[in-house]
Amino acid sequence: MKYFAIIYTVAFLLLLAFLPMTANAEVQNYRLGAGDTIIIKVYGEDALTLETQITNSGTINYPFLGALKLNGLTIKQVEELVFIGLKGDYFVEPNVFVGMVEYRPFYIHGEVKKPGGYPYQPGMTVNQAVALAGGLTERASEDKIAISREGSKVDSERGTINSVIQAGDTITIEQRFF
Repeated sequence: MKYFAIIYTVAFLLLLAFLPMTANAEVQNYRLGAGDTIIIKVYGEDALTLETQITNSGTINYPFLGALKLNGLTIKQVEELVFIGLKGDYFVEPNVFVGMVEYRPFYIHGEVKKPGGYPYQPGMTVNQAVALAGGLTERASEDKIAISREGSKVDSERGTINSVIQAGDTITIEQRFF
């Protein structure tokens, strides 16, 4: 019995150790889009700190560099873009940091108690989105879930309550028939 408790504890600690890595990998692979809010800092240069929302055209306006197209880029790619833009003409070796302030929202409608737009978090599932929307109505179908991906050429894809969603997605929960 004592060995079981030790094995259980070790397994639990290993699971906790790997969870941040998967969440971190998802954040690193996240593609920016219109509505995301980011912060850009160049260490030692407070005048170059900018917290801004990406416009509908997928751009931001950054000092010295002008309009930067960020739509579809990762945070790391934005850091490299700003670094390359500032290096040479303005700085010898700029130390650039880019971070997420707020993800663009996802939307949920249909048979939920409070349809609307809600803040996205990486790794979110339809089930978590439904919880934010106040839960399912009594007429909701857990089998008829459609997810429309932002920028996808396909109208929508079939989802389940455990489907992972992305920022900008629109989730539709349909009615069930008795």
